[in-house]
Amino acid sequence: MSNLFPTRAAGLLALQEFIPNMGTHYENKRNYDYGLNKHKAVSTLSFYICRRLITEKEVVCASVTAHGPDVSKKFIEEVIWRGYFKGWLERRPQVWDSYVSGLYNDCILLENNHLLRQKIERAESAQTGLDYFDEWARELLDTGYLHNHARMWFASIWIFTLGLPWRLGADFFYRHLLDGDAASNTLSWRWVAGLHTRGKPYIARAENISMFTNGRFNPLDGELADVCHGLEETEPEGLPTLLSLRDVQKPKSGVPTAVLVTDEDCQIEDFDLSGFNIKGTATLSCSHLRSSRPVSNTILSFENGALFDAAMRLNKSSIHLKANHPKTLANWAQEVGAKQVFTPFITCGPLWDWLKQAEPFLNDLNIKLCEQRREWDNAIWPYATAGFFKVKKQIPIILEKALIL
Repeated sequence: MSNLFPTRAAGLLALQEFIPNMGTHYENKRNYDYGLNKHKAVSTLSFYICRRLITEKEVVCASVTAHGPDVSKKFIEEVIWRGYFKGWLERRPQVWDSYVSGLYNDCILLENNHLLRQKIERAESAQTGLDYFDEWARELLDTGYLHNHARMWFASIWIFTLGLPWRLGADFFYRHLLDGDAASNTLSWRWVAGLHTRGKPYIARAENISMFTNGRFNPLDGELADVCHGLEETEPEGLPTLLSLRDVQKPKSGVPTAVLVTDEDCQIEDFDLSGFNIKGTATLSCSHLRSSRPVSNTILSFENGALFDAAMRLNKSSIHLKANHPKTLANWAQEVGAKQVFTPFITCGPLWDWLKQAEPFLNDLNIKLCEQRREWDNAIWPYATAGFFKVKKQIPIILEKALIL
């Protein structure tokens, strides 16, 4: 992962290099974790996709063009998983709120419980004595990446074998994964714990680890917990009510506008800005909002690089803001004489939480926060109401709506 550059050009180059492997090679080899710097069977495009330095539509179009929709079906499904998780969390934002409040309580417990703190420190610093788990922890800390299969094994072992709070594990990932986003990270950990697909936890098994690491790791008999059920008893009320997608305030043509670029979407040139009376452009760093605990410098540096690249491609002078005091955004918009702030849609997560705190300051100055969703999201999210199977059945329609087929 040492050759990663946080630019659209680097993302496009990585995409071109992986196109030949998007078909049967990906389908047959994607589950194998060959180890550090050997992740050749998976795309590792997620660093770029999660910031939309390259988009899901571009990636899927490339796979369909090169291999056809049938041969590249498995690759397409995996790309759509990210959109499914985002849409699911948009429809149940209460789950994110519950994660945030639960993590806050877990962090207080961590401060006050010496034994728990010792266990967490050993797990996070690769000192559990489980060679496979510790190797994955080191890879995550050193590179900001883990193979998807390793992420599932790691989460399952964290929860069921080590007996650690799942939210602290999700927080560990979120603070170190370069491709981490609120939806995929939170819901994947919930899925492993048996909370997403309720009562069906993901169980790390010795034979599975041995097979899909190509024999690199061979857990001993009895080393991994024998799991009979997940953590569904911790949420006896079940899943919260399904909500409608939230309405967005659309920008108005001719109104003095401040354009805001975040690492939610670093390809803002895809949006038609020609009718805007643009008074100023700013980039906003927000990765530090992922956790109250320190977020890795690798993530912060990559975000800053991606935002700089986005600003350069806009070909407009811009300033850089940091999401600290919520009044920061309103102060800047007022200074440039804007009456609306435009940004691509901000999904449920820490940045949206910050923007909700910022909105009253904008409203006090009669400045509107305006967003726009991409057609890719509009095509997937209406189906993201239950399990992935419902979305999977609609993939031909989704691709047609997203103007791919």
